[in-house]
Amino acid sequence: MDPELEPFIPFLPQTDPADPVATRRTFAALAAARPAPDTTDLEIEDLTVPADPDVAVRIYRPRRAQGAVVWLHGGGFVFGDLDTEHPWAARVSAASGAVVVSVDYRRSPEHRYPAALDDAYAVLNWTVDHASELGVDPGRIAVGGHSAGAGLAAGVALRARDEQGPPIRFQLLNQPGLDDRQDTWSQRNFTDTPWHDRDRLTVMWRHYLGSRPATPYAAPARATDLSGLPPAYVSTAEFDPLRDEAIAYAQRLMQAGVPVELHHWPGTFHGSQALLSAAVSQRQNAELAAALRRALAG
Repeated sequence: MDPELEPFIPFLPQTDPADPVATRRTFAALAAARPAPDTTDLEIEDLTVPADPDVAVRIYRPRRAQGAVVWLHGGGFVFGDLDTEHPWAARVSAASGAVVVSVDYRRSPEHRYPAALDDAYAVLNWTVDHASELGVDPGRIAVGGHSAGAGLAAGVALRARDEQGPPIRFQLLNQPGLDDRQDTWSQRNFTDTPWHDRDRLTVMWRHYLGSRPATPYAAPARATDLSGLPPAYVSTAEFDPLRDEAIAYAQRLMQAGVPVELHHWPGTFHGSQALLSAAVSQRQNAELAAALRRALAG
């Protein structure tokens, strides 16, 4: 474990995904206690995207943005919202120069798959259709997110390809959850890792899928054909059950001819990027933003 991260581990909040309401409350309190991001150079607006049902979004506009990213928060499909994601979304926008459209997608178990995916896909379509109002090029729209949100982003990219939907410039997959089968080495062996472990992920997948079998849009690792997908940046943490499925997905994208940048961060754990004082977290966050900036540039 990175020596700057290890001292924080005993103080990480204990969450129980089997109790979604309590978990949401704990996570909201944790997010509220974090330092507020610098939003001086950002224009921030809450909007409602017309859909069935409508989807709330929070838009972060930096000066002279070239492109936008439809941003999907983490939380195992169970917790997280626009407010808890605010620090992440603001920093991504300020550091990358991209308009960030943060999506308040429906959460499970109250709203199981495909509710969250439908919400994310509706916002993608809306973002492309309203690119001129957002001040960006409609050909420079990315999808991205963290953890479950990154898995949703990968699912949106697959669906857009298959349905000849909006062209996606780039997919930014930070520590993505991609495979409900949980049969990789890291899933089998990381049963007591900080923040996320195998058992928590099992519960979250159960909340998300219910009794329905997983499709590739729910669990993108199940997709048999990854050709024709947008270029990707995939980031993984060493002590993360999701590590190996993300690495395998990146390798399969490469084999399908998709340009991929894969960065594995030794000594880190799932979500440790939120510990902003650690040098490795600062490097992770800077690189995430830089990858998005490069992808949306000319």
